[in-house]
Amino acid sequence: MKRSILAVGLLAVMSTIDAAEVDVELYVDQQTRQIFAEAGPGRTRLGAFRKIEEPAAQGHATADIAAPSTVTGADAAHEASPARGDRRPAEATIAASTARVAAVKPPAGPWHERLQVRGYVQMRYNQVLSGDEAQLATPGDKFLGANQSFGLRRVRLVISGQVSERVFVYLQPDFGSTPTGSTTSNFGQLRDAYADISLDRAHEWRVRAGQSKVPYGFENLQSSQNRLAPDRADALNAGVRDERDLGFILYYSPKIAAQRFGELTKSGLKGSGDYGVLGLGVYNGQGANRAEGNDRRHMVLHATWPFKLSSGQFVQVGADAYAGQYRVGTPTSIKIDGISFTPTVDAGLQGSTDRRVAAHVIWYPQPFGLQAEWTVGEGPQLDVAQQRIRTRSLRGGYVQAMVRRTGTYGVLTPYVKWQTYRGAAKFDTNAPRMLVDELEAGVEWQPSHALEIAVAYANMRRTNTRQAPYPKVRADVARVQLQWNF
Repeated sequence: MKRSILAVGLLAVMSTIDAAEVDVELYVDQQTRQIFAEAGPGRTRLGAFRKIEEPAAQGHATADIAAPSTVTGADAAHEASPARGDRRPAEATIAASTARVAAVKPPAGPWHERLQVRGYVQMRYNQVLSGDEAQLATPGDKFLGANQSFGLRRVRLVISGQVSERVFVYLQPDFGSTPTGSTTSNFGQLRDAYADISLDRAHEWRVRAGQSKVPYGFENLQSSQNRLAPDRADALNAGVRDERDLGFILYYSPKIAAQRFGELTKSGLKGSGDYGVLGLGVYNGQGANRAEGNDRRHMVLHATWPFKLSSGQFVQVGADAYAGQYRVGTPTSIKIDGISFTPTVDAGLQGSTDRRVAAHVIWYPQPFGLQAEWTVGEGPQLDVAQQRIRTRSLRGGYVQAMVRRTGTYGVLTPYVKWQTYRGAAKFDTNAPRMLVDELEAGVEWQPSHALEIAVAYANMRRTNTRQAPYPKVRADVARVQLQWNF
């Protein structure tokens, strides 16, 4: 009912505007949901709108309402928290009801008034139920293992906005970081700092400059704010440190695809956000917050498409690839099977061959969902027999099944995830080989858009790559995560 009032009110206001006039600023009353053309107490700004006259099929003139000027062609909402049930913000409802979307325009006023602030916090509790607790370690969660309990896994603050017609900015620090080698947590560290520079007025082509996510793999691009499982699958995540790097990426997002990417995120279906249907980029290759190590850049190619079936079911398929030369960290002396040695590196200073391809298929949970990714490639890896780090093959992936149910209680999403990986942990000292076979089951409950509670159990069989002799560990683990969005 409120959305109907909102749409009718918006049409009524727009009908009073002559098509030749400039954009009009519109505001919505938070209690009555009525639309006003001027600011006032209890009113929230929607954006700048313009009436567009087009001939209807019967010869009448109809008014198409342009999307709010605060909506961007970038992935400004790629980490937006899902609304309760299938209810979407007013902006998304308006955009979905229009016949076409107008070109993006920055809102009026000083640039700092165009910025938005949001974020989320993840608080976790991990408990090893059985197995070798002292040897257990995972790349995705440093609070998992012996003598661990509560931890702040992520504390994110996002500042973003369309500061001009062609420039969108995005800044995201994380205050839940633990630097390598440190025993103190909750350091502030940069995650994203980039600008999207639109190359056309329709904002279908854009160049992303700065530190941002490398478009390799669906789950890597999917925000941790939206992901069901506590951690990303190792096979895909082992390719790009912190999923991010510094460089330039060209993205292409036709309007129909951009609308679908936005709907998949705002509707709570846990999409990846808008990283284009095509992407081509060049980046350092050493990982986020790290300088280039060999003056040899990595290249990445990204392709995906969000299909919408006649039934309304969303299906997304795609493939990614990257290639470059990665310089491993300085090897250290290790002792394996009673033999001490310091590995040599075949590639030397120029870096080791590092290349992978991956494919993904996502059947979004409406209500049943299925998500799968697989990757193969080669990269630097420790060869214990030859006591050296050389280029070796790798493979792995995951399959996840889920069911999404909505009701007066909010949104309930149980899931089951299986993952496997046979390949190097190239970011760890000596680039040891990682073997992972893991089965996880859990459920996420969203009583409101601001609060999420997730409970998971995992049977883990994985290599501890943090310390030699890199033991293979088995453990049963229970995990609880409380997330609040703002």
